[in-house]
Amino acid sequence: MAPLHKANGNQQAAITAGQQFIGPPVGSSLFAAAGALPFGINACSLLLSASLLVTMPRGKGQNREPQSMRAAIATGLVWLRRHRVMRTLAMLLGVNSFSGQMANAILVLIATDQLGVSAGGYGLLLAAAAVGSVFGGVVNAYIIRRIGSLPTLITSLTLNIVAFAGVALSPSAIALGCFLAVNGFATTMWNVVTTTMRQQLVPAGILGSVTSVYKLLGWGLIPLGTLTGGLIAHSFGIRTSYAFAATIRAIVLVAVLPILVSGMRATPIWTKR
Repeated sequence: MAPLHKANGNQQAAITAGQQFIGPPVGSSLFAAAGALPFGINACSLLLSASLLVTMPRGKGQNREPQSMRAAIATGLVWLRRHRVMRTLAMLLGVNSFSGQMANAILVLIATDQLGVSAGGYGLLLAAAAVGSVFGGVVNAYIIRRIGSLPTLITSLTLNIVAFAGVALSPSAIALGCFLAVNGFATTMWNVVTTTMRQQLVPAGILGSVTSVYKLLGWGLIPLGTLTGGLIAHSFGIRTSYAFAATIRAIVLVAVLPILVSGMRATPIWTKR
């Protein structure tokens, strides 16, 4: 399993580095040179990406008749409904995405209004989260090899809870940055373990359908989380959103832990390190 975990971790690290370290400063420099320049380069990059996809060789099973979108969604739903562990992880992702967005939507107010962080300082806080995420991508294979996939998954979820509670109680910008780094690290570990699990357990022919439905269930509550976070912050205080998010995640983790432990231990590939 280690090579696949390492590949997914490296991909997560590369995505984070590109989106949060390389992209923003390069985009700002291009925009300063000419307002339309970053948009034009982005359009060209999309065209290049599309042309590269067209040249990719067709894999096994790609010569069959294409499914309609409705049929593909139904295929993914049926498989996911029948697989208890993956279904549980999809619902857990939904809860985590909801609570995470409920909290993170208020992060800028905690940093600037309560801790007096400047605009530049807020950028450094986001960079701290990115550093944690990149580090998680780099070391994930080593951690999984040492303690196993199931303990890594549970540890990442626990660290997320600790990080959210820590943000709610952070007395300074430095403490806030540390907890954001922990959250970035744990989130990447979760992504690596669950992505690898899908790739190993879902039949190749329906991996795209299952992944699409999985992410729809997991990310569909993000807009509602943003709205809920604003309402909670308005009614109970800015930091309360993070406290609520940590509590929700803790309760749900305790509820699904027996399912994860029994289901993943029963799967041979997940009893190995």
